[in-house]
Amino acid sequence: MYLEYFGLTAPPFRLTADSGFLFMSEPHSRAKSYMDYTVWNREGFVVITGEIGCGKTTLIQKLLSELDENVLVAKVLQTQLDETEFLQAVLLEFGLNPAAAKKAELLDMLNGFLVEQFLGRKQIVLIVDEAHNLSRKVLEEIRVLACLESQNEKILHVILVGQPQLNEILDDPEMVQLMQRVKLRYHIRALSEEEQGDYIRHRLSIVSVSNRTLFSPETLPLIYTYAGGVPRLINTLCDTALTCACVRKLPEITAEVVEEAVKELQWPEYAQRADKRRVNATPGVVDARVQATLREHAQTLAALAAQVGRLEKLAPTLESIAKRLEAIETHVRNLTRARGAQARPDPTVERRRGSR
Repeated sequence: MYLEYFGLTAPPFRLTADSGFLFMSEPHSRAKSYMDYTVWNREGFVVITGEIGCGKTTLIQKLLSELDENVLVAKVLQTQLDETEFLQAVLLEFGLNPAAAKKAELLDMLNGFLVEQFLGRKQIVLIVDEAHNLSRKVLEEIRVLACLESQNEKILHVILVGQPQLNEILDDPEMVQLMQRVKLRYHIRALSEEEQGDYIRHRLSIVSVSNRTLFSPETLPLIYTYAGGVPRLINTLCDTALTCACVRKLPEITAEVVEEAVKELQWPEYAQRADKRRVNATPGVVDARVQATLREHAQTLAALAAQVGRLEKLAPTLESIAKRLEAIETHVRNLTRARGAQARPDPTVERRRGSR
């Protein structure tokens, strides 16, 4: 609604991941360089983490937009999967049809495809977004796939992208084999207050005919107080502020307008949000790692329940067999007693023999 009023060609602070708006701050540039290094230098593994809304998915979009036809990419976004479902998702991304194949068949199909493409001089990349939701079993499958290599180089290059919980999962002693495969690891920090100002001006310059800043200098510290340098939060607050200013027919965004936008969003200061997240991260609250463990236990319990169900169907037969065994045992016991009685000498006969 404010595009025409402010002379903008497109919404500057949309929330969708759009690599055309990507602001390459120092942390984003470094994370992108690590991704590039993994692809073009045929290094096996890179792990990129960052808080929600820091721009991880936009970086992936940027990387994908720069790859040529010699690079084959499987991008997995849905990560709450078991091992079989994950392998099926990867095969589908590579353009194959896994149908109703079992796990062993899926692995054989995937390995065959990877080797064939490698021999055809293709670079093969697996990108997993939201990787903090992966179970340990799926991470183990990824490790095994990453072990596939020729005489002197990796065949599959893996980029795991996720929230900070991914680091906690990978640092678990049980994940030591996977971590030995990780070549590069980087955490995208939030923008500084100075970088935030550059970020806002960068996005406005893309869509502004007159290249105006629109946001007065006094607004920047206030925006940082509530958005904390997180790009998605900056976008939300700035978009709301533009709407408020348009409704009030103001020529630019002032500190008063930002305060009004904050009230509409009902936001606390960013520091309070961060404190709340730290409290929620204490033991007793289910985090991504615990969720993954619970999913694995749920699968085990489901398998046990299925076995119990089969045993319940056999219960009448087992009960009949038990009764028959009990009857046989009683019969054998009676026979044993009878034979014992026959084997014992008659006392009367013995006395007669003694008197003779």
